[in-house]
Amino acid sequence: MIFAVTKLQSLVYFATPEHECSYLEGRLATTVFVDPTVEIDFETYSRLSLNGFRRSGNHYYKPKCEACSACIPVRIPVAHFRLSKSQKRIVSRNKDLRVNIRKAEYNPRHFALYEHYINSKHADGDMYPPSLSQFENFLLEARPETEFVEFLAGEELLAVAVIDHTADGLSAIYTFYDSRHARRSLGVFAVLWQIAYANERNVPYLYLGYWIRGCQKMSYKTNYRPLEMLVHGRWLGIG
Repeated sequence: MIFAVTKLQSLVYFATPEHECSYLEGRLATTVFVDPTVEIDFETYSRLSLNGFRRSGNHYYKPKCEACSACIPVRIPVAHFRLSKSQKRIVSRNKDLRVNIRKAEYNPRHFALYEHYINSKHADGDMYPPSLSQFENFLLEARPETEFVEFLAGEELLAVAVIDHTADGLSAIYTFYDSRHARRSLGVFAVLWQIAYANERNVPYLYLGYWIRGCQKMSYKTNYRPLEMLVHGRWLGIG
């Protein structure tokens, strides 16, 4: 698909003051946001994703730090992806799960699982403590193309992956899961399912957000190969 570059050039962008980096200790960060009063259509959103922007609720942003370029957008070219031995085991371990795709709307089971996930996995992070307003602003202020993908064992909800559709793929917005099922590696399985889903829909990429060297929480993204990174405005393949 050919995008209208002029649409991005005509957008208004705002930069935050420097603030403490959420990922690297001792670093200061600056974030650029698209004017939140502007309605972002499907084509413009797709182009923003292609240029390294991410979405959080109705906000479209990317890091733009003067003294640091550690946040690197990454995506998986799904047609070339091959499962590793450990990933094959994870797929096998979760073959009993049922998948259900829903629209982005409030579901008390989703919020309960999200609350459990933040409390158990991210009690040391910016999203703690979880709240309903936080959940709504982050995940329910969604796009028409947003889907909530449920992973269920029988009737038990184990994980939810929130994804956006773009012109050239899927964008992995957020995944939350029941941490009591550690053996299932639900976070990994959710990514593997999204890769398969993108392949099924015949779109080339799964956008994973930012990989940050030196940040343990982001290191998992290089486990999916091949991987492409956006460096100086060009997508380059690694591995």
